[in-house]
Amino acid sequence: MPDARTSPSGRDGLEYHQLFRAGRQPVAAWSLLGALAVAVLFLVVNVVVVVSVFTVWFAATGTPADEVTDKVARLADTDPVTPGVLLFVNLVIVLAIPGTWLCVRAFQGLAPRWLTSVRPRVRWRWLAASFGVSLFALVLTIVLGSLLPASGDTGTVSGELNDFTATSRDFLLVIVLLTPLQAIAEEYVFRGYLTQAFGGLVADLRVSRAVAVLAPAVLFALAHGTQDFPVFVDRLAFGISAGILVIATGGLEAGIAYHVVNNLLAFGITLAVGDMTTVLTPEGGSWWDVALTVLKSVIFVGLSIWVARRMGVQTRVSREGLAELARPGARV
Repeated sequence: MPDARTSPSGRDGLEYHQLFRAGRQPVAAWSLLGALAVAVLFLVVNVVVVVSVFTVWFAATGTPADEVTDKVARLADTDPVTPGVLLFVNLVIVLAIPGTWLCVRAFQGLAPRWLTSVRPRVRWRWLAASFGVSLFALVLTIVLGSLLPASGDTGTVSGELNDFTATSRDFLLVIVLLTPLQAIAEEYVFRGYLTQAFGGLVADLRVSRAVAVLAPAVLFALAHGTQDFPVFVDRLAFGISAGILVIATGGLEAGIAYHVVNNLLAFGITLAVGDMTTVLTPEGGSWWDVALTVLKSVIFVGLSIWVARRMGVQTRVSREGLAELARPGARV
């Protein structure tokens, strides 16, 4: 097995998706165990914690004891989606951020900052540039999308401006305050921990890249619940694009920017002229929507890689980083 100074290809440095190979050994056992722990935290523990918080809140604010259980149960009912439901879902997802940090320290023996990038930290200049590229790509895609045939009536957009009500205000508060964190959390789970967990399983560099991109992308699409095939493919394409960017740019920044801008735009448009229930739990999709997502992804991935190269964004661990990874005491 390669040590922390070389990649499986023999080149100096480790790519982002290979970093778990410098953690606890045997890497496969610890990676799979950690991935299972992330899933349990994401799907079970986080739900229990948020349910407990809401239960205490309802009881503390005077809700009768016999109504508390019903009010908590309604938070998990996405038909219809209310501000409370959106708040509940976002809080469950946001708790995954500290969950992934805990798992990388406990199962890989590495500092949590190695999930962010090969630096290892947030590269703020690159993050800012990624937001700019995301906005440009989305605006360009909207313009090009107007030239495509209509995607059909999916019920997402009504064409008329919705009235701004107290419910709209509450939705807006949740979207502004928590949607960016929700997108960041999903990146830490799927393009962070799971990318490194699956990428570290295979020694061959090309195979490990493919596994590191495709496996988390499939899980990302499946994690969105019941959906028809075009919607699944749409989300799969999003996951593949973000996964490619993680490896090509050496960190989560581009995927985070892409995800945050995409979600804010989607929820913002829906709040203005659509239905929040339909956008959060779509029952049907169109292949034209998939084509538009693929077009958006190709534009964003291409532009991001070009800008990253122009900026000299680091894509492998530096010599200083390799030295830190090679010191067992420095890992924790």
